[in-house]
Amino acid sequence: QVQLVESGGGLVQPGGSLRLSCAASGIDVRLYTMAWYRQSPGKQRELVAKITTFSSTIYADFVNGRFTISRDKTKDTLYLQMNSLKPDDTAAYYCNAIIGAHNIWGQGTQVTVPS
Repeated sequence: QVQLVESGGGLVQPGGSLRLSCAASGIDVRLYTMAWYRQSPGKQRELVAKITTFSSTIYADFVNGRFTISRDKTKDTLYLQMNSLKPDDTAAYYCNAIIGAHNIWGQGTQVTVPS
């Protein structure tokens, strides 16, 4: 059974940094397209960053060079390094894996950047 477990969220001051982790079990993170999404209250879930099986990376426009998605094949873990955080980055962040026709989601980790 595939399971994704996020960690690393928290409260950080504007301009600060966080590194989110997504521990995957039941899959090899190198073999699937994986992504980070986020959702704020009252808003739709939106893509933050994606990494393909060819290690190509795609970022949302709002990232603007502040975030980096990566994965560690030895730990089967996906990461999101977030720098220069802003209050608008406040959201629940979710790990996602596309496995065939299935979208697998983690439970989310909350990031809060006070204004």
